[in-house]
Amino acid sequence: MAVEVRPARDSREIDQALALRERVFVGEQGVTPAAERDGRDGDALHLVAVDRGAVVGTCRLTFSGTTVSLGRLAVERTRRREGIGAALVSHGEHAARQAGAQTIALHAQVEIRELYDAAGYVQRGRPFVEQGIDHVTMEKPLA
Repeated sequence: MAVEVRPARDSREIDQALALRERVFVGEQGVTPAAERDGRDGDALHLVAVDRGAVVGTCRLTFSGTTVSLGRLAVERTRRREGIGAALVSHGEHAARQAGAQTIALHAQVEIRELYDAAGYVQRGRPFVEQGIDHVTMEKPLA
């Protein structure tokens, strides 16, 4: 995989990441634009997967005490199943550890839960519906 996974370097990369999220969540999955843009992006660490200058994957980390939430993981439709999502999750865990987090948590879409299972995340609680999509809460200790 010739994709570089790292924190977004500038507003141009963040804009590309937000546009990718809109294509995936709003365009493909029917999430409302208001739900996708929840007001947390300004406080988040945006991670990007970049290939030849284009953002092909993204996720964000939001911080609350010793817990980090990994969310808004999106990969270009044509680039899925290449390991980009797994690389973003791994980089997110590394960044969370570097920030002193003890736990990383997320809401996984049930359809891609195996991505997080493979990375050692454990389901907490029962499945629930968020924006018309089945999800489960998952977490992983980092400390």
